[in-house]
Amino acid sequence: MTRALRIHAGPAARARLRDRGLRPGDVLAVPGAAGGPKGLVLNALDRFLFGHWLAGEGAPVHLLGASIGAWRMASACVGDADATLAEMARHYIEESYLDADAVARARQQTGRRVPQPGAAAVSRALRARLSTHLGARIGELLQHPRFRLHLFTSHGVHPLLRREGRLRTLAGYAAAYAANLRCRAAMGNWLERVVFSDPRTALPFDASDYAGRVCALRTDNAFEALVASCSIPFWLEAVHDIPGAPPGAYWDGGITDYHLHLDYASALRHRDGADDAPRLVLYPHFQPTVVPGWLDKRLSHRHGATARLDNVVLLVPDADWIARLPNGKLPDRRDFKAYGVDHGARALVWRRALAESQRLADDFAQIVSSGGAIEAEPLARR
Repeated sequence: MTRALRIHAGPAARARLRDRGLRPGDVLAVPGAAGGPKGLVLNALDRFLFGHWLAGEGAPVHLLGASIGAWRMASACVGDADATLAEMARHYIEESYLDADAVARARQQTGRRVPQPGAAAVSRALRARLSTHLGARIGELLQHPRFRLHLFTSHGVHPLLRREGRLRTLAGYAAAYAANLRCRAAMGNWLERVVFSDPRTALPFDASDYAGRVCALRTDNAFEALVASCSIPFWLEAVHDIPGAPPGAYWDGGITDYHLHLDYASALRHRDGADDAPRLVLYPHFQPTVVPGWLDKRLSHRHGATARLDNVVLLVPDADWIARLPNGKLPDRRDFKAYGVDHGARALVWRRALAESQRLADDFAQIVSSGGAIEAEPLARR
């Protein structure tokens, strides 16, 4: 049977895999990309990685997350990671942002359109769901013996984006989009990257590729930082004035760092005198390209790998396997519109995709079980 999982890697990572395979002690960091429901397909793989394969003793492993990736990485840091991540997937699938009374009235009146929820309603639902899932356990995020959590957010720095407002936010994001078309760095005049970072161990990468700053992740700001990292502009409300960070509006970390295309290779230049120190970035991802920012989605010339990804090992679903999923694709945000008020049908399709994704975990477990050499495909270059 053809494998569901494909492995792509940068030059340094390919050489390492070919020479000695892949061991838990090789892993320096695990990124979690933004991408909404697409991240569900990685749930079984996440459960194996964080709940079992990486769960033992060893050097710190940095978990970096934006949007749903932040939710995934935070879930890996509390309690039984396998069980917590399974619960996260269930919560994500079962969530409906439609008002139940409005849906009932629409069904009684043929042809009546169900009003779509506003940003305030969606934000309330997200906060309630995250509170149920992680609220009482937020202190655990900074106590994991091995994992170090880093939550990515996008902070408005231009006057138009320092506070949220319907027209000013629209104008600010339109200007940020135009700036990003010129060059990614120019968008930093509108939105900066703010990483809420576990203070026990600093980020092991050079983060000067884009305007931003690092703030300490603390028990009094971790929940708000997590909500902010998941707050898609216009779909949800911004989070304002997070404790321990610059004042202003904070949005989804995927805006500035959609797939966390960071300078991971900078870790190769800082060996700290230990040749066997962990240097690989193990990246479970839902596609074979690592797109820098959300506004780069349609800018295909920015989708190829750069030298910054030389030590990255990308774990990606095979395209033919994806084609055999329900509807021939990964779950995505468009499904909310496609299924409309039929919440049960959407949830059923997503559960089927989630069940099929066990093959990704099984393939990875089989690949690493022998401890032998692994032949990875090269990353697509620019």
